[in-house]
Amino acid sequence: MKTHPAYTPAEAQARETFLSLMWSLSYPGRIYTLPETSAPFDAISETLLDLETTFFTNDDSLARILAHNGARALEPQTAAYHFYPSLTAADLEAVKQASIGTLLYPDRAATLIIGCTFGVGESMTLTGPGIDGIIHLQIGAIAPEFWTLREQRRRFPLGWDVYFIDGSRVIGLPRSTSIAR
Repeated sequence: MKTHPAYTPAEAQARETFLSLMWSLSYPGRIYTLPETSAPFDAISETLLDLETTFFTNDDSLARILAHNGARALEPQTAAYHFYPSLTAADLEAVKQASIGTLLYPDRAATLIIGCTFGVGESMTLTGPGIDGIIHLQIGAIAPEFWTLREQRRRFPLGWDVYFIDGSRVIGLPRSTSIAR
């Protein structure tokens, strides 16, 4: 009988984090739960970042954590992942610089990971691939100008994929999703 080594706790957490992130982009607007951790941004960075990836964040303490696994900090226009524990109006300048990819290489678009609050703020209606009909959603505690900026930058297949993080909960918003506010 063939046996496989058991997952270490870190491997199991990374796997569960990856599955939550994957399903959240597959079914936009649905809330998925990250593994229990006191620091969801740490768990996400452990799952997504490695020696071959790049990141940007304005948060110095988070930057030290993100670099822990060998990922390189770069300027906003070239970083593959952007981490914003909170997204204020002051952060929008960096977001504006995030890559939306090119028609030849849409996969070079940045992925944004943004801390927020679910169930408060402006009401939105989501439609698009992965959504059966429409989904009503409220995401608050981020700069309201973000939604206009996202719409200006989104020209499928170009645009950002975004993960919204509220504690251990995550909602994915791929660039293919349309929002009515």
